Amino acid sequence: MIEYRNLRVAILGAGAVGAQVASMLLRNGEELAQRAGAGLELVGVAVRDLDAPRTAELPRELLTTDAERLIVGADIVVELIGGLEPARTLLLQAIGSGADVVTANKALLATHGPELFDLAEQVGAQLYYEAAVGGAIPIIRPLRDSLAGDRVDRILGIVNGTTNFILDRMDREGESLDAALTTARELGYAEADPTADITGVDAAQKAAILATLAFHTSVPVDSVHREGITEVTHAQVAAARRAGYVIKLLAICERVLGADGAQRGVSARVHPALVPVGHPLATVHGVNNAVFLEAEAAGDLMFYGAGAGGVPTASAVLGDLVSAARRHVAGGPGVAESTRAELPVLPIGDVRTRYRITLHVPDRPGVLATVAGVFSDHGVSVEAVEQSIDESPAGGPGGPGGADRGDTGAAGPTATLVIGTHEAAERDLGACVDALAASDVVDRVESVLRVEGL
Repeated sequence: MIEYRNLRVAILGAGAVGAQVASMLLRNGEELAQRAGAGLELVGVAVRDLDAPRTAELPRELLTTDAERLIVGADIVVELIGGLEPARTLLLQAIGSGADVVTANKALLATHGPELFDLAEQVGAQLYYEAAVGGAIPIIRPLRDSLAGDRVDRILGIVNGTTNFILDRMDREGESLDAALTTARELGYAEADPTADITGVDAAQKAAILATLAFHTSVPVDSVHREGITEVTHAQVAAARRAGYVIKLLAICERVLGADGAQRGVSARVHPALVPVGHPLATVHGVNNAVFLEAEAAGDLMFYGAGAGGVPTASAVLGDLVSAARRHVAGGPGVAESTRAELPVLPIGDVRTRYRITLHVPDRPGVLATVAGVFSDHGVSVEAVEQSIDESPAGGPGGPGGADRGDTGAAGPTATLVIGTHEAAERDLGACVDALAASDVVDRVESVLRVEGL
């Protein structure tokens, strides 16, 4: 029997997620109370417009436009407004009053996380954010708690459903990027302005959160290298499939080792990558998300599921709400975030991975030897070379990560070289690509794609 007093819950925001959280809390309140050990009383939902249409019907008497007043006296504040302001100001107010906070706001955490966590630690409150990465996928709590005694070496994450849907359509349906984006909009998987998704901003914010948790080190979002999918072409996707890969937008967080095997620091990056078709991430289709972990003791782990949507994300929010209620019942201060490792956050130039570089060159003797010499001069080891004769002279703009020397006026037949490398430092590979683009024997560097998951 529940004897603890009812806990007052305030929800900020009634969009796709907020409306579902409020509705599910009202509908399943008694069952949630049995799990939490205390009644969960929804005291109000702060909205911008009282009359706006919502994805779930809510009692009008619970709606208010006065978020600050709603926070006063709340035991738990659930922030689902999104963006930086007024979310930051409201959460600082809530934490400062001693309330625990639940949020799904990855942009806020990636930008102002240290400020919020520091204040929570000072007042003994707790900040919960399972829904900030991966929607319904439980990844924050496993990283923060279950794997706290292990050493996470690497994370490969598909953490943006919109871009995964687009790349999946390009791969399986043969659509262009623009056509796949149009389909995503029609199905409601892409916002009217998808910039944050297709330029990698959303994924970079999530990468910063995952890296901070995995490596117990504060990783600012500004230190996350970011490339989006805007330059990925259908021709590249088709070529990847023929070579046994799929192209995915990956958030990659990893420990960076030196030549002697000693740890130098950590890195976080977001970019399109070639993933072997046999890797579990290659089978993540549609708007689903997945996070693949490589840990020292636990080995390889993958968390997979719905990465967005009002109802799936509400599941993660309500899970945090129950956890917050249990903490109130148990008593004691909140548990501070573990960021005391203070490992150096290294730039992408220090990262080592494999690459596939596509070049257009004149089809004449000596070209391959010259190209191989450029790789050797920059310390990049070639693993494999594939050559095919072009049906028409090379031309046009360079691909993602590539470079274009412009119209060389080359006459005669041309060939396409696809060169796979062994592991190389990003800094060395970049210098090698620049030298290839300037070389007299290279008409065009079409694309440079990193290979991950081998």
